[in-house]
Amino acid sequence: MKHGLVMEGGAMRGLFTAGVIDILMENGIEFDCAVGVSAGAAFGCNYKSGQPRRAIRYNLRFAKDKRYCSWRSMIKTGDLYGAEFCYHEVPEKLDLFDFRAYEQSPMEFYVVCTDVETGQPVYRKCRNMDRENMEWLRASASMPIVSRVVELDGRKLLDGGISDSIPLRFMESTGCERNVVVLTRPRDYRKKNGKHGGFVKLMLKKYPKLVKAMENRPRMYNGELKYISEAEKAGRALVIAPDEPLPAGHIEHDTDVLLETYRRGRLKGMEMLDAVRDFLGTEEKE
Repeated sequence: MKHGLVMEGGAMRGLFTAGVIDILMENGIEFDCAVGVSAGAAFGCNYKSGQPRRAIRYNLRFAKDKRYCSWRSMIKTGDLYGAEFCYHEVPEKLDLFDFRAYEQSPMEFYVVCTDVETGQPVYRKCRNMDRENMEWLRASASMPIVSRVVELDGRKLLDGGISDSIPLRFMESTGCERNVVVLTRPRDYRKKNGKHGGFVKLMLKKYPKLVKAMENRPRMYNGELKYISEAEKAGRALVIAPDEPLPAGHIEHDTDVLLETYRRGRLKGMEMLDAVRDFLGTEEKE
C-alpha cells in the first residue's frame, strides 16, 4: 500500500506545515509520494532532501531581507518574493539545499501549478531539483498580480492553489491509498464567495480563464474540503490542521510571528504523531 503526503499552500502560513513535517521527518515517518502546492511545495521539498528545520531557518534569517520579500523586489524584478534570490541564491549558496539527497531519495515529489491560459492545474514530478525544477517550485508559489508569469515547457504558469488547492484526488490518482493531508487553515474554515475587483481583472485581462478560475476558487476549495472529509471518514485520509487561525499572513516579516506559526506546527505534529503511525501502519523507531 502506497502512502502519500499532501501539503496545502498559504504563503507564510506554510511554516505551520514546515513544523508538522519536521516532526514527522525527525521521527522517521516515510512516504512513498508527496505533493505540495505553493508554500507547501517550496517548504515541502525539504522532506525529500531530508532536511528538517531548513525552512524555518532560512525564513528567520531572511525575513527582513529586501531581496527575499519586499515591495522593492516587486518594483525592481516584478516578483514580491525575489525569484533569483529565493529559488537560486538561497538554496545554492546561502542555506544549501541537499540536491544529491533529494535525487537519491525514493520518494516521488510533485508540485502543482496553474496554467494561466486554461485555468487548469498542471502537475510536475520533480525527479531532481535542478534549476528547471526550482523554477517549477517558483511557479507553484507565484501569486497573481505580485508575481511574473513563469514560462516552462511551453506553458505559462502561476500559483497552483488557484486551480487545485489541496490535491488529495491527484495524490490518490498516483496510487497512494492512504494520505496524510496537512492544511494551513482550521478544519472549520470555508472560503467565502466573492467576485474579484476591476483592478484584478484589468491586470489579468490577457488571461480570462485564469480570472474565471480565481472567481471559482471558493467553490473548488470548499468542494475539496468536503472530499477530504469524506476520505477521512472512509479511512483513506488523515488530516492535520491548526486548531485556530495562524498568526502569519501571506507577507510576514516579524520573526516572532514566523517562529510562532512554525512552533504551532511542531506542537500539532507531536500531537498527531501516534495517529500518523497508526494510520500508516508504521512502528516507532528505537
